[in-house]
Amino acid sequence: MVQIAAIEHYEYCPRQCALIYCDGIWEENQHTIKGTRAHRRVDDRTASRTERGNRSLRAVPLWSERYGLSGRSDVVEVHPSGNVYPVEYKSGVRHGDAADLQLCAQAICLEEMLEVPIKRGAVWYGGSRRRRQVAFTDALRRRTLDIVGLIREQMTSGILPDAPNDARCKQCQLRHHCLPEVVARQRRVHRYLTRTLFE
Repeated sequence: MVQIAAIEHYEYCPRQCALIYCDGIWEENQHTIKGTRAHRRVDDRTASRTERGNRSLRAVPLWSERYGLSGRSDVVEVHPSGNVYPVEYKSGVRHGDAADLQLCAQAICLEEMLEVPIKRGAVWYGGSRRRRQVAFTDALRRRTLDIVGLIREQMTSGILPDAPNDARCKQCQLRHHCLPEVVARQRRVHRYLTRTLFE
């Protein structure tokens, strides 16, 4: 089974995803602590209630046997019309499509579990204190399932992807386990030796 949360990590950095979900390495930093603190309310299942006429269910377990996915949704809103609307909470601001992909995977699971179509959901960003609506287009669904396949390949291959050694590394909580500078140096040495010995 691929964890839904792994999709966001993979989109950020495949090596980070492998370190967390294959090697079981985790370390906190200011970003992960801020995210954990911001999630206290949505992680409380007993806080489910009706808001603005919509039933809000918190910390809903999710799975898809068809795609081998499992995880949970921060909030699933059930509207009076019967529409189901997943909502993902993020403590910061939007960075690329990672949260959209994670939310789409939640919708795919809910569709299988509830046998209802789900056309859209939302990501709530704490940095802007705004919801951003996400349409679950065919393209977004394909990309989400492609990433699920890549994560599964990564899990079964046992091969740790290369470290990107770019701007992402400065903010990564696993920098001291990943050692991106060392990996980049090893690649340079390998290229030098290859050129020297075989050219």
